Amino acid sequence: MKFDPKQMREETSKDFEAAWMAGTRYLSERSLNEKYPRSVRGLSYGKPHPVFETIQKLREAYLRLGFEEVMNPVIIEEEEVKKQFGKEALAVLDRCYYLAGLPRPDIGISEGRVKQMNSFFDKDLSKDEMTALKNTLHRYKKGEIDGDDLIYEVARSVGVEDMKVTKALDAVFPELKTLAPVSSRATLRSHMTSGWFLTLAEIVNKKPLPIRLFSVDRCFRREQREDEIRLRNYHSASCVFCSDDVSIEEGKSITTGLLSQFGFEKLRFREDEKRSKYYMPGTQIEVFAYHPQIDWVEVATFGVYSPTALAQYDIPYPVVNLGLGVERLAMILHDSKDVRALAFPQFYAPWELSDLEIAGMISMEATPRTAEGDEIAKNIVRLCEEKGNEPSPCEFLAYRGSLFGTDIEVWVTEPEENTLLCGPAYLNEVVVHEGSLSAIPRDKKWESVFEEGVPTGIRFVDALAAFAAHRIEEAAERGEIDNNSCEVKAKIVRGGMDINIKIDEMAMRYVTSKKKKIDIRGPVFITVVAKKV
Repeated sequence: MKFDPKQMREETSKDFEAAWMAGTRYLSERSLNEKYPRSVRGLSYGKPHPVFETIQKLREAYLRLGFEEVMNPVIIEEEEVKKQFGKEALAVLDRCYYLAGLPRPDIGISEGRVKQMNSFFDKDLSKDEMTALKNTLHRYKKGEIDGDDLIYEVARSVGVEDMKVTKALDAVFPELKTLAPVSSRATLRSHMTSGWFLTLAEIVNKKPLPIRLFSVDRCFRREQREDEIRLRNYHSASCVFCSDDVSIEEGKSITTGLLSQFGFEKLRFREDEKRSKYYMPGTQIEVFAYHPQIDWVEVATFGVYSPTALAQYDIPYPVVNLGLGVERLAMILHDSKDVRALAFPQFYAPWELSDLEIAGMISMEATPRTAEGDEIAKNIVRLCEEKGNEPSPCEFLAYRGSLFGTDIEVWVTEPEENTLLCGPAYLNEVVVHEGSLSAIPRDKKWESVFEEGVPTGIRFVDALAAFAAHRIEEAAERGEIDNNSCEVKAKIVRGGMDINIKIDEMAMRYVTSKKKKIDIRGPVFITVVAKKV
């Protein structure tokens, strides 16, 4: 159920606990009572994210090359970075995120604090409860209780509701709100290489050569800024090939075998000028793939790990390592100019709805809910299609039958002289074309709009017939057709709601934000009358 975010913020600011507890009022009765399994009607096939779609294809490509998938550590201790990168470690660590945590404070319980807590708990804590509370806070200090369990454990120790504990801790123990994080010596992995050394050290003597491993996972770099080709949080599709006989050609072969599965025929290999010290001299190679919009893009780097780094982990065999940027590859595959918009379209990509998506947000507000009502609507449409141009005054029977125990007749009528049964726009159909909505007839003038756009299949006559059948159902169910006829009229349509056509709020916002048009209007002049037989 929809709610007002502004009102909710105000309620939360006044009393968080009360607002939180009252949140269930926005669940519909159906949501509260619905049982598993829920109906899956109306669900459609979802849309994959381009980065994760590329990751899946890379996984499959590596597997086809005979590589085994592993998970490398994400949290790397600072000393490991220093072992791996040697004299370059400082430069690498400068780009690392260090992990920090909140300290566990000593929480003293003075007599004054006890009185404050008692006021929140609506009772005086007993001696045993005080002892239990102190033990709980001491266990929290020692790390035996996690922060997210503290409220629950305190509430359990003193026998009160957790909401009261939440308020008490907030008011009585301000030191919990002023805690500042303290950095550790652990870092988030900035290079997949940091994980490969640890993994290879563990398995190099446990697997026969050659060892082929790959991992597609996140890396984190403390970039000064993000731009069109650079993110602070990116995915690396990395592999290692460990054998007693490797070369640069092995790296080229793996790279070509991997990228050829994505249709790349143009690759360029160039010696990297950066010369990272964890690679042997002259073996660090940059790989470029062609992007149709932004020319050649660096997508990967490979090299042969240096014995000076491998020796730190007792790895006695040379290792070829390839690192490929998933997002940069996805940019090429999805013809994207900006990696930020590709990875985070909700933040960076312009809001776009296709004509098909907009058309799917257009519907009829009221529709019949019985088989008889559905038949009434169909017969009104059929009759108008057949007799719409009959000169008036005239009337035609559309339906005769029983509805909610009442025998009725439904007529389409036009009592005025010198006109037609239906107005000139009654067959106009709503079409979405280049982001604009129009209600137009299917004639030669508008042929290209129907061909290039997306027709909704909703004409004025269809919407009016559905509304008329709905109103007749309501009147029959209430017994109102017994003494009076039920009349439904459509005259000049100036907007969708005049003719029972509903446009979703999102579609309305999109169309207006793009300065497109909504032109749903025209003379319909249809009158439907239901009478008791």
